[in-house]
Amino acid sequence: MQGSANLNVMIKAARKAGRSLVKDFREVENLQVSMKGAGDFVSRADIAAEKIIREELMEARPNYGWLAEESGETPGTDPTRRWIVDPLDGTTNFLHGLPHWAISIALEHKGEIVAGVVFDAAKDEMFYAEKGAGAWLNESRLRVSGRNRMIESIFATGLPFGGRSDLPATLQDLARLMPACAGVRRWGAAALDMAYVAAGRYDGFWERRLNAWDIAAGIVIVREAGGLIEPLDPAGSLLEDGEVVCGNEPIFEKFSKVIRDS
Repeated sequence: MQGSANLNVMIKAARKAGRSLVKDFREVENLQVSMKGAGDFVSRADIAAEKIIREELMEARPNYGWLAEESGETPGTDPTRRWIVDPLDGTTNFLHGLPHWAISIALEHKGEIVAGVVFDAAKDEMFYAEKGAGAWLNESRLRVSGRNRMIESIFATGLPFGGRSDLPATLQDLARLMPACAGVRRWGAAALDMAYVAAGRYDGFWERRLNAWDIAAGIVIVREAGGLIEPLDPAGSLLEDGEVVCGNEPIFEKFSKVIRDS
């Protein structure tokens, strides 16, 4: 797909950061790691990737705002536009040598995500979308799955770690969902979980206590692939609450009802 100038800048930044991360991933045993909290690590590779992305995006659009995992928020002179970036979603996988992690870049305009890129550099899979232009994986158009029976569907989520307070609610979700479906996967990278819903690899995804940079790009990719996505609290906000449920249209109502029935 021939994307807009903004989307092309996003893809270029993701690829450049991806090359840096892949190089570090090959030497994962040598990475210097610092503790950022219980069960949550940050690597030099993560910080370096964010620096690359920031330099690329801000050089191209110096007036846009910025929100990212490592460096926080910087308002732009254009108050209507903001980059939302996770330079390494799936850090724990990365540090354990598991090739399932991604770079996530989104563009927000007047409170709406209008473009998103999720780049799985280890597998060279570039998921991307712009509002009104469809969702894509490399050169192929994406479409959510057509499954309409819960018992045939596979779902993804994140399992709370380190004694987080949302563990009981997630265990209750699993107790209700697992008897009704074909399986639940926990692969440890929310951005890729959402991209996989868009690609029809998963039929749905839900998770609590995410950050805006975890889900921003996935929002537009899922929608442009024909999927439905909502906050777990229907009256809430996806980016502010960080609680999401998404899936294909035929099963979304049944799936979301199971998750919300707490």
